[in-house]
Order: sequence, then structure tokens, then C-alpha cells
Amino acid sequence: MSQKAANESVAYDMNCGAIARTSKQAPKRVLVLMGGRSAERDVSLASGQACTEALREAGYQVESFDLNDDILALVKVLQSKPDVVFNALHGHWGEDGCVQGLLELLKLPYTHSGVMASSLAMNKQMAKQIAATVGIASPDGVVMELSELRHGDPMPRPFVVKPVAEGSSVGVQIIKEGDNRPAVWSEDWAFGKKVLVEEYIPGRELTVAVMGDRPLTVTEIQPKIAFYDYEAKYTDGQADHILPADIPAAITQQAKAAALAAHRALDCRGVSRSDFRYDDSKTSPGRLVYLETNTQPGMTALSLVPEQAAHLGISFPELCGWMVEQARCDS
Repeated sequence: MSQKAANESVAYDMNCGAIARTSKQAPKRVLVLMGGRSAERDVSLASGQACTEALREAGYQVESFDLNDDILALVKVLQSKPDVVFNALHGHWGEDGCVQGLLELLKLPYTHSGVMASSLAMNKQMAKQIAATVGIASPDGVVMELSELRHGDPMPRPFVVKPVAEGSSVGVQIIKEGDNRPAVWSEDWAFGKKVLVEEYIPGRELTVAVMGDRPLTVTEIQPKIAFYDYEAKYTDGQADHILPADIPAAITQQAKAAALAAHRALDCRGVSRSDFRYDDSKTSPGRLVYLETNTQPGMTALSLVPEQAAHLGISFPELCGWMVEQARCDS
């Protein structure tokens, strides 16, 4: 561990106390929900398997459940009353407040954010509007009907078209000058009737994990393909993660403060991860803009949150154990 990481780790421990309790203090039975039926199913399966193994290593009694279309099977499993449900689902049904609502009804403590925070953060435009109330800048953008894009560009190119409510960069397209096509080919679009169109921010991709009430560190993501899309996120070797990011100290502090402020404004709990664009091409120290907050960030071997935690001396089993200890219902 670098001296900087060691210093950050000590500071984190002093402010938050022990990272994870011993297995004797932990709930004995944990149910890991994974899979689901969103576009991010494969990622969720990988996250769920990794978390299942880590929690067993941490001393928990763990079962996993692959959620598909059989909701009655899920209810039957939940009726066994696990002490905690570890939510490793991504995307629709698992990240947007739906499964959280079911767990609230059954009064089962669960990891990550609650119903309202999950629903708000999943809607990128709503998350940006809430972030703006606490002074966090984001790209100019507009939500519009998919059909409207057939009538011409809504803003000067380059711009970004993305689903209003998807994760893992599913469906994201950068529309550049000289592209001989409409912004979206409607027959190829499977992410709803509305899209979010945003100005394209040049520069670097940054991300900050928040664990409880503390931002961890700043990672710069350097994709080896056009941009940090689904393939780059989940294919080994498609992106380099630089942590801590080699950026001015003022931008590091701004990114960490913005991630924590977004986490709080959205009323997230447990772990979240906020993504930013940093443009240092024109001014110094540059322009930092907020893109979104992930309430169910990936927990695979390539994932950013476990990587940031490890940088600060928090092992993956400790991280997962801490998340279990923070689990609760909102109601």
C-alpha cells in the first residue's frame, strides 16, 4: 500500500471506526439476490457470485438466489426470513426501487439504498436535478421522445444519447460531427420510448465511491476503446483504472465532496458510486461535471468500488461484511 493510501486508510478508520464486525456479531443468515431480468443480468450474476464467496469467507451463512421471472419463487425464498438480504441486482427491478419495496413489505433488512433513493438515482435526469439543488454541476441535457430524434439533432454535435434509466452504460451513444446517421436507429433501440440527450463533455472519466458517510478516493478510467461502454466495463483489459487519479488536489477534493453531497441529497445508504467527466483542456484546474450516481455499483473482480476499498486497505470480504452490517429497512 502506498503512503498516500495508508494515510487515507488511517483517516477513514479514525472517522468511521471498525470497517467490519467479527462473524460472531454478524447476522448468521444472508440471502444474496442476483441475476434478475434486466440488460445487466450477466453483470449481476458475476457480482452476486463474488459477494457470496466473500461473505462466506467473512464467516456468514450465505445462500444465493437467481431471480428470473418467477416472482412467487422469490417470495417463497424470502419467507424463510433471512437475517439480511444482500442485493446484488442491477438495472430494472433490482436497482429502481421495485425489489426494495417488496423487502420493505416483508420487513427484511437489505443492503444498499432504499425505495426512494433507488428510484430517483435510477432516473438520470431526476438525479441530475436533485444534485443541482446542492450545487453540483452536470451537462446540459433534455429528456425527449425517441421519435423526436427523427426530426433532427436536438443540440449541436457532439452530444450523447442515453437511456433515461439504465446502468452500466447500456445503450449509450456518442453522436459526433460527420456521423452519417440519425442519433438513434429506432429499430435498434430497446430501452424505452424516452431518451436523455446531453452535451458531450470532452476530457477524462472519473468516479468516486462513497461508503457510509465517507468518499473513498478518485479513480480515473482510461478506456482502450471509444468510450467506457458496457464492453469496456466488463471485459478484462479493455480499460485502465488509475487510482488515485493523477489530477489536481482541488479536483480530487471537489469530486469527493460532490459524490458525498449527491449520496446525501438522494438519501442513499450503504455504498454508492458517482461518475463524473473532467475537462482540463481549456482552463485550470478544469471543469468537473456530474453524470450519475449508482446505488447498486458493480461488485465483480473488475469493479471500481472494491478496487477503491482495497486501495484504502479494506478487503473485499470486509467490504461485503460492512454492507451487511449496515443493512436495514427504511420504513
